[in-house]
This record gives sequence, C-alpha cells and structure tokens, in this order.
Amino acid sequence: MIFLLLSIILAGIFWPQLPAEVAYHFQGNVPDKTITSGALIAWMLIPQLFFVLISFTLTRLVMLGGRYTPPGETPFQALLPLMGNMIALPQAVLFFIMLQIFLYNVYKVSLIPLWITALILLVLGGIVLIVVFTRLIRRYRRRSIKTG
Repeated sequence: MIFLLLSIILAGIFWPQLPAEVAYHFQGNVPDKTITSGALIAWMLIPQLFFVLISFTLTRLVMLGGRYTPPGETPFQALLPLMGNMIALPQAVLFFIMLQIFLYNVYKVSLIPLWITALILLVLGGIVLIVVFTRLIRRYRRRSIKTG
C-alpha cells in the first residue's frame, strides 16, 4: 500500500513536467522506445493497484483459513504480516522503475542501473526473511523447551 501511495504522489509531482512522449527503454544509455505520458502513468500505477489487491485478498483468505488452526499461538499467526507484505518487493521495483523514467525524461538524470536496484531490493528482502524466520524459530524453540 505504501508503494502505491508513493507512486501516486510521484506521478502527481512529475505529471505536469513530463513531455508528451516519454522515453522508457534505453539501448546503451540512449532512449530507443517511447510511450505517451498518460499510458506510462497507467502502466506504472495499474500493476501497483493490482499488487495491493492481491496482497489484501491473499491475506484475508489466509486469515480465514487461520480460523481452523489448532488453538494456541502458532508460527502461522506470526507469518501473516510477512506474507501480506511480500508483494512489496515487486512494488518497490516498479516504484524505482517509475522514478528512473521520470528523472530521465524531466531532468535527463539517470540513477544507478535498474538491475542493481532490483538486486539491492532482493538482497534486503532476503535479509528481512532470514531475520524474521530466525526470530520465529528461536521463539518457538524456547516455548517448546519450556512446555516440554
């Protein structure tokens, strides 16, 4: 949801400054494909909205299924927030794609290559997963030792 809101804000800031034809594909740092600014905004915001809807729907379905888990605290409840936020990774990549396109077309500035941005986001996402799973495993091992 955060990346959808950030994308809407970003589109609102850059929309008046964009040219009618926006470069979105580059070959050797030279734009070789263009699209209208309205179509670009739609192609960037519609997937963001789609990801939010998928995340919301999946989280709600999993929560409904959670009613049928055994009583007591299980790792399942602790993983729900993580599961709902996993879709934030592709949303972050789309946000940075949008930012890159806008900065190039308005200011002729290029950030770091997109593949490096995606790699950084994926590594950070992997670190978050490792930390969350490690904490969950430790917490439930301690509980099983205390009750066992």
